[in-house]
Amino acid sequence: MIWILLPLRGIGISEKDNVMTESDSLSQPAVPSFLERIRARTPARVLVERAGAAYLTSTQLELRQAHAAARDAVRTELDLRRDFDAEFVAAWNLFETATQATSKDEYLLRPDLGRRFNTESARTIQARCPSQADLQIAVGDGLSVTAVTAQVPRLMPLIAQQAKALEWKLGQPFVVRHCRVGLMNQIGELLSPKVVIMLIGERPGLATAESLSAYMAFRPMAGHSDAQRNLISNIHARGVSVDAAAERIVNMAGLMMKHHFSGVKLKESFTKTLN
Repeated sequence: MIWILLPLRGIGISEKDNVMTESDSLSQPAVPSFLERIRARTPARVLVERAGAAYLTSTQLELRQAHAAARDAVRTELDLRRDFDAEFVAAWNLFETATQATSKDEYLLRPDLGRRFNTESARTIQARCPSQADLQIAVGDGLSVTAVTAQVPRLMPLIAQQAKALEWKLGQPFVVRHCRVGLMNQIGELLSPKVVIMLIGERPGLATAESLSAYMAFRPMAGHSDAQRNLISNIHARGVSVDAAAERIVNMAGLMMKHHFSGVKLKESFTKTLN
């Protein structure tokens, strides 16, 4: 067994006589290089310093701030005009829809209601979105409005640009309030696209509240489960970059169109797939 002893803030031991001195107690020991390397590879709070048995006040405050950000990400109601730039909304002709969950509380307590559109939204989608597209993008609030507003305005244009280069027919994107991943099935029923891409906020943690997921499915329909879907997750500044995510999403969509299925049987390839 190997023991690694790390110095604690506020405690100093004199190398000369191995006893604590007043000057040492005020010094701040340097962070060991190996610990710096570990911290550079993960956003997790690894071996944070303590004051006795408790975290430092600065660490406690940081944790409370991260927890508050996570709660805000989950509890905030998505508002298309407030949360997205007006130019972005106009450029993509975005419009807002909603599921059968009528409030954030109901959405959290009744996941099933987040998997079906309300009647008005279903009619609006059929009226405003062309059917039989190669690629249909839907933006769902999910469990982090913060993630959606931070990543989607940069990610969606990159996906569209690469898809157009492959001469794919793009559907009309739209935004969904109180959205669950299972809503992809009804999108497939309403519009019959080849591939549905749902960009949705992930459940936030204490590392970040800005992590987005891209769920994908080939011709989703009623009864499909996660087994028929593929996922590219952790899209944020310290995870998968938006540039890398866009390339992986388009590549995965190409694989789905080539093989005519999605889900656990389809393995992601890191070489570009042409139509």
